[in-house]
Amino acid sequence: MTNLKEIANQMTGSGKGILAADESTPTCKKRFDSIGVESTFENRNEYRDLLLTAPGMEEYIGGVIMFDETLRQSTTCDNKTPFADLLVSKGVIPGIKVDKGAKELAGFTGEKVTEGLDGLRDRLKEYYEMGARFAKWRAVITIGDGIPSLACYEANAHALARYAALCQESGLVPIVEPEVLMDGTHTIEKCYEVTDMALKITFEQLNKQNVSLEGMVLKPNMVISAIDCPEQASVEKVAELTLKCLKSNVPDEVTGIAFLSGGQSSDDATAHLNAMNAMDDKLPWNLTFSYGRALQQDALNSWQGKNREAGQSSFLERAKNNSLASMGNLLP
Repeated sequence: MTNLKEIANQMTGSGKGILAADESTPTCKKRFDSIGVESTFENRNEYRDLLLTAPGMEEYIGGVIMFDETLRQSTTCDNKTPFADLLVSKGVIPGIKVDKGAKELAGFTGEKVTEGLDGLRDRLKEYYEMGARFAKWRAVITIGDGIPSLACYEANAHALARYAALCQESGLVPIVEPEVLMDGTHTIEKCYEVTDMALKITFEQLNKQNVSLEGMVLKPNMVISAIDCPEQASVEKVAELTLKCLKSNVPDEVTGIAFLSGGQSSDDATAHLNAMNAMDDKLPWNLTFSYGRALQQDALNSWQGKNREAGQSSFLERAKNNSLASMGNLLP
């Protein structure tokens, strides 16, 4: 698994993180609607090109998660270089989202389980041949009245572990993403309790399925107050409780932890990451970012469907700040 470990380290080490550019077409439409741009194939291609060809993005980005459509797209300039080849030429690892989305968990109202294991081995083989060297699968855990149930934890953890084992068999590093959603009014203490259980059960399943921990990347949520919680925890408390939860559950063998941003603002996601790395510089794993909206929102707002240079400039500025935060070096 040495090669997988090297890839995981390249994705998450040395001040680098992961750009999550794997939005589905419906999600991309929502993002484009927010800036008044039509979500056509050409516009999506142009926007992804803007991000991936940004000069020097490879200084801050070690890997890019793509959607199936994006992996099959090419640069918009005359030579039409496939995006995977472009990234490799920059020293950035191409990745692919492979799950089929979170669906209703039968028998458990208000809970979901992620689908996509059927036919996954064949899809992974195709994606590897297209240049992908890592994959991503997202599980969704909702906090609500009487939920999450043990069945929800276990169903999602089992699916994550089966996916991860198939990835490693195919030569791809799995990003394992058990996301506890920020939606609701729950406190940071409740988020800690649920995240603790989600991580505990996920690693139990990973071990049962013989997944190499050094050849994977964990993509967890931060331990944080719900969006509508009346009392929002401070940056320091988020950092403190998140680190406590990770140290209690994530084995030292895991190469990298790359946080999702969830519903956090771009500034909050960066500040929380910086606080954690500033708080403890002797962590056993790389602690970095795998942000989607928190890396892209500034770029979208600046681009507006026409201002390419402004979009790239905003993207690079946000990527640089998160790179500094992944080393605890972001100044206030």
